[in-house]
Amino acid sequence: MTENALRALLMAGLLGFTACGTDTATSSPTPTSPPPTSRVTTTTEALPPVAANELGDVPVLMYHRIIENPVSVYDRTAADFRAELERLAKERYVPVTTADYAAGKIDIPAGTHPVVLTFDDGDPTQFSLTPEGKPAPGTAVAIMLEVAGRHPGFRPVASFYVNGDPFGDPGGRKTLPWLRDHGMEIGNHTLTHANLRKAGADGAQRDISRGDQAIRQAAPGVEPATIALPFGIHPSDPALAASGGSDGLTYRYRGVLLVGANPAPSPYSTRFDPLRIPRIRSQAGSGKEAQFGSTVWLDKLAANADGRYTSDGAPDRIAYPRAAGQSVQAAYQDRAEPY
Repeated sequence: MTENALRALLMAGLLGFTACGTDTATSSPTPTSPPPTSRVTTTTEALPPVAANELGDVPVLMYHRIIENPVSVYDRTAADFRAELERLAKERYVPVTTADYAAGKIDIPAGTHPVVLTFDDGDPTQFSLTPEGKPAPGTAVAIMLEVAGRHPGFRPVASFYVNGDPFGDPGGRKTLPWLRDHGMEIGNHTLTHANLRKAGADGAQRDISRGDQAIRQAAPGVEPATIALPFGIHPSDPALAASGGSDGLTYRYRGVLLVGANPAPSPYSTRFDPLRIPRIRSQAGSGKEAQFGSTVWLDKLAANADGRYTSDGAPDRIAYPRAAGQSVQAAYQDRAEPY
């Protein structure tokens, strides 16, 4: 059914919905989202006049350094970064953290699209503090706050995946509490940026555990909920990326990020695999690697709007077109409302 047809039905009062209440990589236990709260209401809610598709794809963008003279495909200039955020805001994308995305806690206005902004390695060009305790001008955080100031619907939230001594701050004792206090997610990137497959099962768990503990010590109250794999490489047993322990320290994550090269599936979809969440490298549309970059993928998502995640504005309902032929995970069936 087209969007115009939906609008016509809604105006005629004929389309109403009464509220009701993955592929897995291995047989090893994988993290699961907590069961959703059942919907309880005594009113009849109609789907909004937007082409909602909450089983559509979500861009999870990956950033590293923000520098004036890029030397690799992982670098962006400050101007490029600002332009990409401006584009996202104008195209009605709303940032959410990886933790909320993976947990299926996507609460954004009707007609908007979630985007996840992720930063690896804790580079000072992403975030540092002035002597006055404010984000240093020109850093990714400062630019994000500037763009959010111009576009109030664009939330200034992101997920930062850190190693030891992030942002050039010993132990992260100044920077990580600031990120915590300003709604940012702090995720694990291992203590030493280890190749987890080469480290072996014990070594992988040790480096993940120590990275997790370092975050908790620097920013009390933070409980890391997701991890970004260094180099996008799993341990020999992929399940160890999500849960394990070493030397009396344990960890458990609801989402594991790859390096990836394509959008991620909706967390409600049967296509969602918490052990393998793909990301899109932030990159302009030129060069042989451009097909994997954000400019190309954002163009594709805009051209195929029916295939991207579009919110219906009701966080306790999962609306999607039957014609899309997609399936909802069993854990979310009580929230599913196809139309």
